[in-house]
Amino acid sequence: MKKNILVTGRPRVGKTTLIKYAAEILGERAGGFYTEEIKGEGVRGREGFQIITLDGREGILARVGYRSRFNVGLYGVNLKDLEEIGVRSIIDAIQNRDWILVDEIGKMEEYSQKFKKAVLTALDSPKNLLATIREHDSVYTAAIKSRRDVTILRLTVPERDRIYKNIGEAIG
Repeated sequence: MKKNILVTGRPRVGKTTLIKYAAEILGERAGGFYTEEIKGEGVRGREGFQIITLDGREGILARVGYRSRFNVGLYGVNLKDLEEIGVRSIIDAIQNRDWILVDEIGKMEEYSQKFKKAVLTALDSPKNLLATIREHDSVYTAAIKSRRDVTILRLTVPERDRIYKNIGEAIG
């Protein structure tokens, strides 16, 4: 596999679980963040999404009813937490870790120019990157997926165990 590994797939197929699995294997060698659903009376049982860094910082990525200039469906996107927590964790990982984990390069995150720049810096760095990326491309994600230095894995339920095993071997 190439140094930049991108995992794509449908929602709720296990992409975030894969990032958390990789974080367990890598331990202190990795930095970055993952996202988790905030359960509740929202869209399909989700009130929003939380950002959690590998060193334990937390923030809100998006929430139903959150007032923002940027929205994805009913979710208002919180650029402040994305940039102060998520982007900072990417930059810290570039400077201090062997692996950068990002969950995810998606629609909500693309509203932040700082996020997009940090991801490109991570891709261009000598460090290894494991990230989840939206399945349906924007111009930005299509350009990332077309890079020669990336391996793209499409996570599906039938292929999940095999891909988890391959990732474990690649990063272990």
